[in-house]
Amino acid sequence: MSYATLKEAFYAEGAVTDCPVYDLHGHMGAYYGISFPRPDAAGMVHAMDRAGVKLLVFCHHGTLMTPDVGNAANIEAVRRYPKRLRAYCGINPNYPDVIARDIAEYDQYPDVYVGVKMLADYHGYALTDARYAPAWELADRNELLVLIHTWGGSLYDGPAIVRQAAERYPHARILMGHSCHGEWDKAIALVKEFPNLYFELCAVLDERGVLERFVGETGSERILFGTDLPWFNHHYYIGSVLGAQISDEDRHNILHRNAERLLAKYEL
Repeated sequence: MSYATLKEAFYAEGAVTDCPVYDLHGHMGAYYGISFPRPDAAGMVHAMDRAGVKLLVFCHHGTLMTPDVGNAANIEAVRRYPKRLRAYCGINPNYPDVIARDIAEYDQYPDVYVGVKMLADYHGYALTDARYAPAWELADRNELLVLIHTWGGSLYDGPAIVRQAAERYPHARILMGHSCHGEWDKAIALVKEFPNLYFELCAVLDERGVLERFVGETGSERILFGTDLPWFNHHYYIGSVLGAQISDEDRHNILHRNAERLLAKYEL
């Protein structure tokens, strides 16, 4: 059937062939203090199937929080579902020896990694701390994606720290996870100033009108879709993009075109 808008098509069919969804901000696995119904790879792929999500780029909770698990959890999951998953190499600055090993071995996993993930607010070191330097330098040298947790007012990954990282590593493609949540004006100013910075929508869509501001002030070409799966629900986030006061061209950019462009060099 033919539909007048993407919103009509998604609501009628549940998924749209010419508008696949790419989720560039995911996690995986159990986490303390919360119950996830299906946090394993199989359960998350099932959730992706229900929502029409083609690809998830994630970093396992075990990778970020448990050094003896580390990136092995990412590698195992991607190799189990190579058509549906790719991973960020997780970086925990509390374990410099683990970082050194993972950076040295990064090139051994071209079928797994598309970049690196930093979670500064949780790990307690600012993104610009020297402990992160090997990962930043790898990303800058190879134009890799760097998914960073960012939050308004943070001393570890707030707008001022993001600015320093963008200046220092101009070739890294930096995804501002949560888009400096709450400090929208500063996030917009950063994206306008630095061509290597991208908005990422996880948690942004809890406030009506912010996506419209991003599109209106910067265009939609540097806005990336993400959900924090299994923390949040694909249907809610896709519905929020469909319901925003933006054009279908903007929705195509956000849901798949921008991600396809960033991931073009990988065999997906």
